[in-house]
Amino acid sequence: MDYIEKARRVISLEIEELSRLLEKVEDSFSTAVGFLKDSVESKGKIVVIGVGKSGNIGSKLVATFNSTGAPAAVLNCQDALHGDLGLVNEGDTVLALSYSGETAELLNVLPHLKRRGARIVAITGGVDSTLAKASDCVLDVGVSREACPLNLAPTSSTTSSLVIGDALAMVLLEARGFTKDSFAELHPGGSLGRALLLRAGEIMRTGDDFVTVTADATILAVVKQMTAARCGATVVVTGSGKLAGVFTQGDFARSFQDGDADFATKPVEALMTANPIHVEESRLVGEVLKLLEDHRIDDLVVVNDTGEPVGLIDTQDLTRVHVV
Repeated sequence: MDYIEKARRVISLEIEELSRLLEKVEDSFSTAVGFLKDSVESKGKIVVIGVGKSGNIGSKLVATFNSTGAPAAVLNCQDALHGDLGLVNEGDTVLALSYSGETAELLNVLPHLKRRGARIVAITGGVDSTLAKASDCVLDVGVSREACPLNLAPTSSTTSSLVIGDALAMVLLEARGFTKDSFAELHPGGSLGRALLLRAGEIMRTGDDFVTVTADATILAVVKQMTAARCGATVVVTGSGKLAGVFTQGDFARSFQDGDADFATKPVEALMTANPIHVEESRLVGEVLKLLEDHRIDDLVVVNDTGEPVGLIDTQDLTRVHVV
């Protein structure tokens, strides 16, 4: 049995169904986003209901909404009939997930949700189902077949439900003007939180750990200062204190290997990298990481809003503050 080929078949089938889903994103999607936006902006919430695999997808969508600042909660269909309907208030929007649209446990709750004043968005493959007819808006996630070789296990259909839910969450995020700073406030823990919350000015090397020299300083003098500061780079400044260049241990090693006997007495200006990549001290550490990765450098100069170097970030500093 060719396991790799069979895995590719499953993935290909799901990709095909997602391509079909793309064609189905029409005006009803905009209506659904409008409902969600109205609910969140009026201090309401998003309530997600579903049974079985649809319920599992719903739980993931709730986590995504909450992480992007849109209050959301899962409502268990059985518990709803025994007191948990108190979770739902007028102005809330309910995302009802049922591929067939005929899930009995979910249908039993619908009249009570309507009575509570909630708007219902159906995410279903049954566009003519009982659920669809009872809803204020219908998002069609119907598939031609499941990726299951028996065409039984929910696979393509659950993927389509997940993807349309992600699309709702991301479009809602943009519609509400949710920013990186907003996201950071909701993710304070772990390396992700630190990368989002910390700024370059908070992790940069300063004081005795930060070396600056003028362009006429000799390589020998510069290397001595770098060694004393245990720093991998020196920032070269102009007479007025502006950024002129950077000289790193790598520059020193390359010059040494060239065999120039007099290189130690040369001015650092001759060997420095002029106009180096740099970052403003107010920038988030996530942006610092991207610059380091994109340009494949180990040291990044930090400047203030007038372009004067105020610090240096070494890749080792990111480990120290547990960002990487």
